[in-house]
Amino acid sequence: MAIINKDGKYKWEFDTIGGATRVKITSGKDIAHLAELDPKMWTVLSCPVKGLEIDEKSLAYVDCDGDGKIRVNDVVATSKWLTGLVKDADVILNGQDSFDIEQFNQENPDGLKLYNSAKQILVNLGKTDNVISVADAADIAAIFAQTRFNGDGIITEASTDDADEKAAIAAAVASFGGVADRSGAVGVNADIIEKFYAAVAAYIAWNEAAVEAPFGDATDGVIAAYNALDAKVKDFFMRSRLAAFSPDSTAALDVQTSRIEAISADNLTAKAQEIAEYPIARVTGKAEIDLTAPVNPAWAAQFNTVIAAAAPDKKVLTEEDWNAIAAKFTAYTGWKGAKAGAEVEALGLDALKNFAEQNKKDALLALVAQDAALAEEAGNIESVSKFLYVLRDFYRLLRNFVTFQDFYKKEKNVAAIFQSGRLIIDQRECRFCMNVADMGKHNASAATSGMFLVYCDCTTKSKPGKISIVAAVTVGDIGDLIVGKNAIYYDNAGVEWDAVITKVIDNPISIAQSFWSPYRRMAKAVENLITKSAADKDAKMMADATAKINAAPAAVPAADGKPAAAPPFDIAKFAGIFAAIGMAFGMIGTALSGLVDSMKGMGWKLILVFIGIILVISGPAMILAWLKLRRRNIAPLLNANGWAVNAASKISIPFGETLTDAAKFPKLKIKDPYARKGIAPWKKWVISLSAVVVVAAGLWLGNLLDWAGYTSPLPRFNKTEVVTEVEAEAVVEEITPEAAPEATPAE
Repeated sequence: MAIINKDGKYKWEFDTIGGATRVKITSGKDIAHLAELDPKMWTVLSCPVKGLEIDEKSLAYVDCDGDGKIRVNDVVATSKWLTGLVKDADVILNGQDSFDIEQFNQENPDGLKLYNSAKQILVNLGKTDNVISVADAADIAAIFAQTRFNGDGIITEASTDDADEKAAIAAAVASFGGVADRSGAVGVNADIIEKFYAAVAAYIAWNEAAVEAPFGDATDGVIAAYNALDAKVKDFFMRSRLAAFSPDSTAALDVQTSRIEAISADNLTAKAQEIAEYPIARVTGKAEIDLTAPVNPAWAAQFNTVIAAAAPDKKVLTEEDWNAIAAKFTAYTGWKGAKAGAEVEALGLDALKNFAEQNKKDALLALVAQDAALAEEAGNIESVSKFLYVLRDFYRLLRNFVTFQDFYKKEKNVAAIFQSGRLIIDQRECRFCMNVADMGKHNASAATSGMFLVYCDCTTKSKPGKISIVAAVTVGDIGDLIVGKNAIYYDNAGVEWDAVITKVIDNPISIAQSFWSPYRRMAKAVENLITKSAADKDAKMMADATAKINAAPAAVPAADGKPAAAPPFDIAKFAGIFAAIGMAFGMIGTALSGLVDSMKGMGWKLILVFIGIILVISGPAMILAWLKLRRRNIAPLLNANGWAVNAASKISIPFGETLTDAAKFPKLKIKDPYARKGIAPWKKWVISLSAVVVVAAGLWLGNLLDWAGYTSPLPRFNKTEVVTEVEAEAVVEEITPEAAPEATPAE
C-alpha cells in the first residue's frame, strides 16, 4: 500500500508486519527523504550506542551530539550527509565495506574533499585501483607511516634528515615524555619544544651560579644528617637550661632509669622508636654536649656524621657551635633549592650545553608549523573513514530503527541488531537472545512481554568477567527449564559461553504445552500429596514403633526357665478390618458395574462425554494461552535495555515458531537395550483405558456428568422427580411394575 505524505512531497510505501504498519525503506530516495517521514511513524525513537550487534564506531559517528543515544534527529542528519556525498544513493543499500571513489559526488564540496583525501590514502598505501575499504581508512598509522607530515602538529625523528634535529627531538621526548603522532611514533609538539629549550637554558644558568660545597663530596649527607638532628639537639639545650634553672628537676629531664628498666627484658631493636625519644645526651645542667662521651644510640650515626665533617677537633659542642654549622651551608642549600631545569638534568651538562649552542629550536618549530598546515587534509582523511563506516552500516541501522525489517525477516541467517546470539538448552536452539544491560529494569518489565523467558549468566575463558542474557523459548514444553540448569550460549562472533539459568519468567510457550499443563499440575500436586502422606505415615509408624518398644515390659521367663509363649492370633480383632475392605471393594465394583450399565447404548454420546471432560479440564488453559500468545511483545525487553520503541512489536504464533528450533530425530526402528521390559503394548492400552474409566467413574459418582443426563447413583445426589400430567392427546408410556419407582411416603 502506498501513502502520500501530508505535505505532498514524497510517496512512502508501507507494510503491515509484527502487529503494526511500518514504512518500507527500499531505495536511496527513501533514505534521502527520511526528514519528511513523520516521527510518529518510526518504529524506534532512540536506541543506545553500545551493546548492539553493529560496529560501535559506526554508531558513534551517527550519534551526532555524542550523548550515547541515537535519536531520530541523528538518523535524519546522517541520511542528509551521506546521500549528499554519493552520486547514486542506492549504493547505501549494498552495505559493503568498500567503495569506488569515482562514485563520490564531486559537485558537492564535501564530496570533492573526500574524493581527494581518499585518493591520497590509496597513494600512501601504494594501491593503484580506485577502490578503498573500511580497513584501508581505519588504519591511520598505516596511512601516515611513510609520510613526514600528517597534519597533527607533531613531529618525530622521521620528520627531518638533520642529525642534530633528530637528537634534539629524542632528548625532548626523553625529558618530557613526548606525544603520540598519527603515524604511531612518539614525537614532540611546539609546547614540548619550548619547554625543552627553556629547561636547557635554565639548568645551564643554575649550574653556572653554583655555590661551593662546604664539606666537599660529603656536603649533601652532612646537611641531611644535620636537618634530621636539629630538633633533637635543640631539645637537649633547652633541657640543659631548664636543669640549670631548677637543679632538682635534672633527674626528671635526663634519661630516666625506670624507663630503661621497663624495656630491658625486651628485644631492644624493636624499641628503637622509643629509645629515639630519649634525650640525645645525658642532661647534667651544663649547656654543652660532651663529644667524648656516648650519645643516644638511636642518633649516634647521624650525630657522628655531622661532628666528623663540621667540628672534628672539638671536645664539647655548644648551642652556638651547632648554629654555626648551619651557617656554613646556608648559601649552598639556597642554591640547591633554586635548581631549575631538573627535567633535563639526566642528559648531562655537556649534552645540554651542546643543545644550547646548536639551538635547533626555531628549526623544530618550523617543522611543527609545516606539519600543522596539513591539518585540513588529514581531517578529511578521517572523514573518509567516517564515510566508509557509516556507508557500510547505515542501511542496517535503518532496517532496525525506522522499521524492524531484520527481526521479522524469514531468513534465519538474518538477525536484528539487538539479537546477540543463540542459546542451546533442553534440545532447543533459542534464536531470540538479548544482552541484559540492566537486570533491575528487566525484572520490572519482563513479565509484560508475555513470553516464556530464561535469564542466564554466561562466562568464557577467552573473555574476562561475565555477561547476562535473556532468551525467549517459543517452541516445545517447559521440560527442565529451571533455575540452575546449565546450557551453552554462542554469541554472534562464534564465541562459546557457559550459561546457567538464573531466573525464569513463566508464560505459555505454545497451545499444545498449555493443553497438558493442568494435568501436569494435578500430577505434581498428587505426587507432592503422596510424598507428604508417605513421609508423615512413615514418621508416625517409626514414632509409634519406638514408643511401643520403649513401653513394652521385659519378657518374663516361664517357670521352667523358657521364654513365655506369644499370645495366639485372635481373628476376631481383624474381622472388622476384613469386613471394611470387602465393603470397599464391593462399593467400587457396584460403582463400576453401574458405570458400565449406564454406558450401554450410549454410542457416539460416549465420545462427546470424553471430549467434554477434556474441554472442561484443558479448555480454559488453552484459551488463556491463545490470548497470551497473541499478545507477546518484544518492546518491554527493548525498553528495559534503553530503547524507546514507538510501535507494537508482537510475536505471533507462527512467527514465534521460527525463533526456536527443536531437535528433530529420524524415525529409527531400533530397540533400546535398556528399555523397560515385560509390558506388552496391549497391556499399556488396557492400563490407559482403565485409568480413563476410573476418571470417568469418579466424575459420574461425583455427579459431575449430571449435565449429560448421567446422575450419580449415590443417595446424596438423588432428587425427587416431579411428574406432571399431560393432556389426553399425549402418549403415555406404560411403566412396568419392575421399572416403576417406589412411592415416597408422605411426610
